[in-house]
Amino acid sequence: MNKKVVVLGAGISGLTISYLLNKDGYDVTVLEKKDEVGGSIDTVVEDGFLFDRGPNSGLETHPLIAQIVEELGLRDEMVYANRESNKRYILRNETLHALPMSPPGLIKTKLFSAKAKFRLLAEPFVGRSKDGYYQSIADFVERRLGKEFLDYAINPFVAGVYAGNPEDLSVKSAFPKLYDLEEKYGGLIIGTIKSIRERKKRAEKSKQSAKMFSFKSGMQIFPKAIAASLGEKVLLETEVTSITKLDPGYRVKYKHGEEINSIECDNVISTIPAYIASTLVKDLDVKTAEHLTKVVYPPVLVLYLGYEKSAIGRQLDGFGFLIPAKEKKSFLGAIWSSVLFPNRCDDDKASFTLFVGGSRNPEVAEKDKDKVVGKVLKEFHQLMKINSEPSFKSYKFWNKAIPQYNVGYIEHEKVFEEFENKFPGFILAGNYRGGISLGDCVKSSEIVYKKVKEK
Repeated sequence: MNKKVVVLGAGISGLTISYLLNKDGYDVTVLEKKDEVGGSIDTVVEDGFLFDRGPNSGLETHPLIAQIVEELGLRDEMVYANRESNKRYILRNETLHALPMSPPGLIKTKLFSAKAKFRLLAEPFVGRSKDGYYQSIADFVERRLGKEFLDYAINPFVAGVYAGNPEDLSVKSAFPKLYDLEEKYGGLIIGTIKSIRERKKRAEKSKQSAKMFSFKSGMQIFPKAIAASLGEKVLLETEVTSITKLDPGYRVKYKHGEEINSIECDNVISTIPAYIASTLVKDLDVKTAEHLTKVVYPPVLVLYLGYEKSAIGRQLDGFGFLIPAKEKKSFLGAIWSSVLFPNRCDDDKASFTLFVGGSRNPEVAEKDKDKVVGKVLKEFHQLMKINSEPSFKSYKFWNKAIPQYNVGYIEHEKVFEEFENKFPGFILAGNYRGGISLGDCVKSSEIVYKKVKEK
């Protein structure tokens, strides 16, 4: 098979697609603008601390993840989250409450009022919405579960996953499985029970039951291992300057160092962020370029902190905590990184990853970052009962972090599909299509791989 495929971007989506195609005999070339692979997956080791400045873990929701790990010889590197990570906290009235994970836990918790708990009992009797695709996750949840559950469960959860606002995000596009529970089964509780059987048939796991994983050397070892298997097929420090439609196929022009080169190929698969892809497709299709530009990416500051364990007055017995917007704090939440996975720091130390900004506080982009960090530290120390300054402090600012599947996102999706039909062999992929998590990206990559094979 001599079919030539050019993949734009060496993040987890681009590399997974390339890996599958290469294994199947396709002639693949990966073009990456940065000097290393991984995209937003970025592991750093500094002063005895290992931290991820992008995604810090993945959920093993799809069997392809374990398959690739095995084939790359990374099984001994892979680690699963400690049992303590099952315990997750939500802040309410300056107190961290464990999120209830069972009916008895829900009855006992002080996170929700008695009124809110009784409101959940009405969920099976709530009818389907008529809003369909144009319904926010906030409207969906408040209608089915009540306002308090929205404020103290879904709002912080959405901030933790998307760094987004539930009032903005589309339930259909951002949380399709949640939407499907209502559409297919009429409700969340009965739908959850019935859908478990269907997932077992597909060998998939829900995000609630899937194991959380990382690697002893951090997340970036995964894309690095995939890239190593592709060898010279991955070109770093390579910027694509134009894409021209041929008959058949495409010509991709790129700059590598001072050299200008081009490749003629049968397929172009773009896995780069939507706002960058827009500059490359505008000469092919202005409408698609406009829709790519409108995909929102809020800013996020990721703050990594290290302390002597003796300085921390609170027990470290969980994944971390999330902060509802109603609590009016200057950050979104914190992961207790050294509790989650081994090898993040020495045994006498503890490390944490905090998230600041997102759609809740986009003004972080304009503020003095050191002042922002100072305010966050003060609040974090109060909540965690920490009596000294961190022994290690580092941050990474992502000006455009996570794509937001906002209400009306279906209009973007329709245009992207129209583009692919209009330009056969050109596929728009990446985390703005099919989900933002690592597991979603791997699953979507398999779908793209099958698209190429079918044509």
